[in-house]
Amino acid sequence: MPTKADRRSSTTYNQVEVGAQGAKPLLHQKAHEIQPYGKIARLPIALDEKVCAASAENLNQLLADTITLRDLYKKHHWQVAGHTFYQLHLLFDKHHNEQNELVDTIAERIQSLGAVSLAMAADVSETTIIPRPPRGREEVPVQISRLLEAHEIVLKELAPWPGKPPKPKTTARTIYW
Repeated sequence: MPTKADRRSSTTYNQVEVGAQGAKPLLHQKAHEIQPYGKIARLPIALDEKVCAASAENLNQLLADTITLRDLYKKHHWQVAGHTFYQLHLLFDKHHNEQNELVDTIAERIQSLGAVSLAMAADVSETTIIPRPPRGREEVPVQISRLLEAHEIVLKELAPWPGKPPKPKTTARTIYW
């Protein structure tokens, strides 16, 4: 005959088993998008929808190029070789991490405009204007040249105005150009 402790243990086990069944994820679910890419969700940010859309489009281009630049740094971090390996290995990793912080900041700014940011590699590769490197390893001078050219592309993208950049206009917590 089971003791009181055995019955309690059995009851507890059954409750855990039932709870575990309820905690299983529901797999293979499908649903429609709740916000299509390119559409703006109106947010109370005192900007016209057209301004938000244009800003989001420009920022998504910048995001795609910054993600590509970040990934170039990681590629070169993994593939650097030669007598400067250690120094460049560390440098490329440091710059990768800095680009990663920029990626997050840009994506969050896009979201704050009520837009959808690029997120998947395929979308980034379709959007970026930075040329794709070969899959194989390149010599160090070529790696550095490729990174400098990528930075130059991003800087030119950010500076569509001749001469000095315009002064930013500020509102409560955000700077708008």
